Amino acid sequence: MSAPDTVPTPAVPGRTPLRAGPVSAVWRPRTVLVPLLILAALFLAVLVDCGRGDIAIPVDRVAGVLFGGGDEADRMVVTELRLPRAVTGALAGASLALAGAILQGLARNPLASPDILGVTAGSGVGAVAVIVFGGSYGGVGGTMASVGMPAAAMAGGVLAAAAVYLLAVRRGLTGHRVLLVGVGIDAVLTSALSWLLLKADIVDAGRALLWLNGSLNGASWDTLRPTLWTLAVLLPVALLLSFPFGALAFDDDTARGLGVRMTPTRVALLLTAVLLTAGATAATGPVAFVALACPQLALRLLRTGTPPLLASALTGAAVTVWADVLGRTAFGSVELPVGVLTAALGAPYLLYLLIRSGRARTS
Repeated sequence: MSAPDTVPTPAVPGRTPLRAGPVSAVWRPRTVLVPLLILAALFLAVLVDCGRGDIAIPVDRVAGVLFGGGDEADRMVVTELRLPRAVTGALAGASLALAGAILQGLARNPLASPDILGVTAGSGVGAVAVIVFGGSYGGVGGTMASVGMPAAAMAGGVLAAAAVYLLAVRRGLTGHRVLLVGVGIDAVLTSALSWLLLKADIVDAGRALLWLNGSLNGASWDTLRPTLWTLAVLLPVALLLSFPFGALAFDDDTARGLGVRMTPTRVALLLTAVLLTAGATAATGPVAFVALACPQLALRLLRTGTPPLLASALTGAAVTVWADVLGRTAFGSVELPVGVLTAALGAPYLLYLLIRSGRARTS
């Protein structure tokens, strides 16, 4: 008997099968409609963020500017002053949420995120060391001024992730072990951050504290470039790895049976998550809980088994920009850093996850 010439299209009751060359799937309207709704919420957040401020501009005029119209005054306020801030928030939120989705899938644990595994703290140590010991962002100007902090943040994040990997892999790279080692590394790096702040003079310490709270103040077209290039390169890489990433939800033997090379895939995904986190942290400082909460929110909206990568990125972008809108406009003359708002929203969610995890272990 000869083998069939074509692979049969999958048949799932109640679902429409799809085939494009060697790729087959089933049609799930939710996987298309939910990301489109999140994208609409993100666009609305950008319109509101660009319209609110000392010079109020209605959202229809902001939309006109974004589509190439508007008068000269509106174009200057929107494109030169406010749009860079909104775009920086969207890029940073997308990068952090995408990194969180990858780490949660790798660790098979909803508590895994760059915040908890020490990657964010590692980036913070690198960037704050430049502020404290270099002064004025390393005492350099021009291109080096915009490269020094991002490079230090990326180096700190990569070193922290390498330390977690080397310590966790000794007795098997299990999700629970990675989480425990990451919490320990994060505690050590947090202590190092405190030491750096004690060593700094009052001006550098104030600048470092503002950065550590995750702020979009001072965002410009120049400062968003590291995050833009990082996301432009690593988002396609993450999407290309989405099939082996989905297979990692199964046990190792099943994933190998599906043709996944375990160690190279895990290293590639881990490196992608670390660089995404470091790039976002270098631009805005640590924006807490976006990487933890947004992948789980996207997972529940799409009702998938693992955090969906693209929907997580869109959710992180929308949540971060809306948090910036609230931080800038909801408290009168007081303007709160975006990281304070995301921490206030994310901390109850972390408690919910911890309580739910404890109940699952005792049941």
